[in-house]
Amino acid sequence: MYVLPEKTVGPERELLEAMLDRNRRALVDNARDLSESDAHKRLVSSLTTPISLVKHAAVAERRWFQWLVAGLDESECDGPSTPGDASFAVAEDETVADVIAEYERTSARSREIAAGFSLDDRWTHPVVGEVSLRFIYLFLIEEFARHTGHSDILREQITAR
Repeated sequence: MYVLPEKTVGPERELLEAMLDRNRRALVDNARDLSESDAHKRLVSSLTTPISLVKHAAVAERRWFQWLVAGLDESECDGPSTPGDASFAVAEDETVADVIAEYERTSARSREIAAGFSLDDRWTHPVVGEVSLRFIYLFLIEEFARHTGHSDILREQITAR
């Protein structure tokens, strides 16, 4: 689903945060009103489904904001934070509402954590090296936009049937 930008001018941080929130919303909106079976429907060989994309986004936010920026141990994160294929795993009994609520809680926590830092604050990521909050915002904007595109295609395939 296409979500128009709500903020188009202003300070850099406000624009980055608004664009990240826009992509969060678009990803969730693609899964929000699907039936449980449609949201879990696998139309590709990977674990990618409309609901698994939301689950994956929650894991990504935990990895970047809770684990890296806040410095929490994985056991202290508010849910799964294992990257890769595991981040797309959605249990059969997890509902669309459950996964969306989990993601919205995680996003709210990401906002709270980020609020305590400047765009230029830096951390060392074990794979990509030194990163700033600005980079994290840009990376997640790109990541969620790409996954929203995947979700758009899956939703189109599901609703066209």
